[in-house]
This record gives sequence, structure tokens and C-alpha cells, in this order.
Amino acid sequence: MDVIIDRHRLRFSKDFALLNPDNTTIIFLHDSLGCIELWKNFPEQITSQTGYNTIAYDRQGYGKSDPFTIKERELDYLEKEALVLGKILDIIPSKDIILFGHSDGGSIALLTAALFPEKIIGIITEGAHVFVEQETLNGIKAAKLAYHKTSLKEKLSKYHEDKTDAVFRLWTETWLSEKYKLWNIEQYLPKIKCPSLIIQGEQDEYGTIDQVHSIIKNTSGKSTSVIIPKIGHTPHRENTNIVIKNVVSFINSLKQDKQHY
Repeated sequence: MDVIIDRHRLRFSKDFALLNPDNTTIIFLHDSLGCIELWKNFPEQITSQTGYNTIAYDRQGYGKSDPFTIKERELDYLEKEALVLGKILDIIPSKDIILFGHSDGGSIALLTAALFPEKIIGIITEGAHVFVEQETLNGIKAAKLAYHKTSLKEKLSKYHEDKTDAVFRLWTETWLSEKYKLWNIEQYLPKIKCPSLIIQGEQDEYGTIDQVHSIIKNTSGKSTSVIIPKIGHTPHRENTNIVIKNVVSFINSLKQDKQHY
């Protein structure tokens, strides 16, 4: 299903008519190189365990959505993505919304919960960033090398087609730029009132546990961390079972605590 937001076509993983409007919907927010297809069957596994609606979408420039209309990103590009998601929330026919964001998607989930607290009942993040670390820059530099030296570009092209170079260039150039070292969204965290589940791999190649500690410390709502040993930046693929177990437990706690928020 395609939806026009701010004159740009965004593709969604399913028609809104397939969402039960009386049920909670979990919206999946992909990472800086991701898209709907790269979630594979993970959303469906969450649906089978919880009974909740699940839906994902390709942000502009990714997957099968419209291409980018910019040549470079501003410092607040993730905040702008949160504003786009705010408009999507206005048209999703669902009683309650939970956001599940991976990496950039996790940062967008945090920002959206801060900007639109009345629209979100819970957030789940994996490898979310709230400030720039040297570990993040090192990971991106390694990915940049892999893009030119390995089959990474070919693999990404299966999903982003002729948009692949733009997807990769905007990600690497933005984060490795001198101005982006100033990026920090910690000031938004106290505005997050809903409960949150903050997941990170212990060996995340794009960030340290300091990211998790900041989110847990600064959010106003009840925030729980899960650090998974021996995995990296993509917990839902590297240890699907433990992620699903924690997600289901978190969702069950939301059901129990719903009267408090």
C-alpha cells in the first residue's frame, strides 16, 4: 500500500484496511540501510505472539518509496522523520500505537514519543542512538570500506535498487561530517512519558552501552533495558528468540499498566 505524505509516496507493508481498528498496532521503523523486506518475518512473529496489528513502512529514499529529494541531510533529519511519522499516526486506524525502532528507527521512535506523547503507549528500541560516539563513527567507516571492497552494495541493491548509492552516501556522509558530531537528542528524552524497552547487543559495533544508560536515566516514563550478550547491532536477527521473549513480556506489562498512562 502506498500513502502520500508531504507530497512523497511512502510504501507500507500492508493495507490499513487489514488493521483491526480496535486493536493495538506496532509500527516497525527500519535502520539507516533498511526497508520493509529486511524485517523479513519478524513482525509476523510478533503478531503471532501478541495478537497485535503490525505494520512497517519504507521511509522516503528507501526500498520502494519515492527517492530522496535532497543532496545532503541537515543536523535534524531524524527529528524531521519523527514529524513525518506524526502525520502517519494521524491516519493509522488503530486504538493504540507502539513503536519498534531499530538503530535510526530507534532514534525516530524516541523522538516521536517525545513530540507526540499522547499518540504512543510504548516504545521498543534496538541499537538506538541519542548522541554521536567514536564507536559509531568507527562502525560507519568500516561499513564504508565494505561497500567498496565487498558485495555489500550488491546486497543492498536488491532492496533499494537505483536508490542504493544515495541511501549509503547520505548515511555515511551525514554521520561522518564534522557538523554531525554535535548531534544530540538527549534533551527530548524527559518528554517521553510512555514505558520503553531499550534493547542493545553487548557487542554492538555502532554504539556503546552509554546510549542505553542515557535513555534509561533521562526518560520520564518507566524504562527497562535488555543487554544481550555476544551479539551486535541487530538483535532481532542475531537472537530472535530472546528479543521476542522480552518484547512479549513488555507488551504484557503495558496491558497491565495501561490505566496509569
